[in-house]
Amino acid sequence: MNFVQKLSSKNLFVFNLVLVGVIFGFSLAFLSFSCSTPRTQRTVLAEETPVTIPEDALEIAEGLQTAFRSLADKVLPSVVEIKTVSVQLQQVPNYPGIPWEFFFGPQEGNPNSQEREYRSQGMGSGIIVRHDGDTYYVLTNNHVVEGASEISLVAMDGTEYKADLVATDERKDLAMVSIKTNDSFPVAVLGDSDAVRVGDWAIAVGNPLGFMSSVTMGIVSAVGRTGGPAGNINDFIQTDSSINQGNSGGALVNIRGEVIGINTWIASNNSGGSVGLGFAIPINNAKRAIDDFISSGSVSYGWLGVSLSDMDREFLQELSVEGKRGGFASQVFINSPADKGGIKPGDFITHVDGKEARDSTTLTRMVGDLRAGDQAVFTVIRDGQSQDLQVRIEKRTDEVAANNKNLWPGVIPLPVNDEIRSAYNLDKNAQGLIAAQILANSPADVIGLKRGDLITAINGEQVRNLQDFYRLLRDNTSQELWFTFNRGGSSLETTLKFNR
Repeated sequence: MNFVQKLSSKNLFVFNLVLVGVIFGFSLAFLSFSCSTPRTQRTVLAEETPVTIPEDALEIAEGLQTAFRSLADKVLPSVVEIKTVSVQLQQVPNYPGIPWEFFFGPQEGNPNSQEREYRSQGMGSGIIVRHDGDTYYVLTNNHVVEGASEISLVAMDGTEYKADLVATDERKDLAMVSIKTNDSFPVAVLGDSDAVRVGDWAIAVGNPLGFMSSVTMGIVSAVGRTGGPAGNINDFIQTDSSINQGNSGGALVNIRGEVIGINTWIASNNSGGSVGLGFAIPINNAKRAIDDFISSGSVSYGWLGVSLSDMDREFLQELSVEGKRGGFASQVFINSPADKGGIKPGDFITHVDGKEARDSTTLTRMVGDLRAGDQAVFTVIRDGQSQDLQVRIEKRTDEVAANNKNLWPGVIPLPVNDEIRSAYNLDKNAQGLIAAQILANSPADVIGLKRGDLITAINGEQVRNLQDFYRLLRDNTSQELWFTFNRGGSSLETTLKFNR
């Protein structure tokens, strides 16, 4: 049988068919085994190494959870919701169907008009800080209760109590209200805000957006923040704990449940919601106010009698105080404690009783916390030299603090540079100091100095820089100063008088 016949034989065909089947079956089995082997291995591996949380990590997490639970149980009953109602009376014309005021405006005294009562509601939070007999005293923000005709407190269990306003402090945005009840409430434990450090736990407790007894957690983001709303003189604790409208007056507490601050304001975009920038008044700033509110129904401040200004780098450099911390005394009230104690315009105040004044806001608060009659040592830098001056503090009143007739000298000068020359159209060779600001009703205002005048001499002695200006003010022993100044290209002279 030749080769071709062998290839076409039946036996060879069967053999080939069997061979192809064996190869195909082996390939299919190999492919199946390759695909299933990792799945089998993964299953076995998962069964052999289950995911577990280490016991030591669980103990730490559960311990922290227990701490937060205990903290909430401790603090929540001493934080209440404050509801306010403000009532305003407005004249409304009694002409049904006619929009009278739209065309003619309000018609006060119009016999055809009538008074209508408008009621607006507000909300906030408060902290129970003192208990005396059946009276509980609650600390909050002044802006929470300001202008309120009716005030009520709502406890954690929902019970509502009528409250009375005890006292307010606009400068620190603090207020106190009280309730009388035989019910029992815990008093909050006040901590030490001076011990607070960046990175500490910070827990906000209050009633944001009307959601009662809310607790949010974060950290202390910064301390010593200034620049609060409405001229607030506090140095704030900044936190990323979620704070929203309604949290005002509530508690900022540490991990021990001690109150370290009073939640007061937030920095936000146009939405008005929390973006993680909340600010609280340090509780140490409020401790004296609590005592004053309860004992006398008001708060009193110490008065030094200086007007403080924050000046730019070039200004401070000319006075040799660049890089120093403190407040610049641009003006001194005649016959004030500062005047009697030897503080002069141009002095840079750095310390009060050895404690550093970081800036003018801090210095204002430090002086305010002193009591009338206290003797305090003020450290000042004058002509580049540091010296201590002892001053007896007096009580601050709005009348004396606003009396610019005694504000000496009443002008804030700035050194002449290219920017000043351009702004005031001065000659490129102009020398002296520009009167950048004249304080209303001050001696400088009374004698006719105007903003933009170029001060060139005092008592006939040339004024070349700020050092000259303040030295001549200090060295003058008479009650008159002669100012020579240039206005509109003309050289003028005027006399500045004061009485001690």
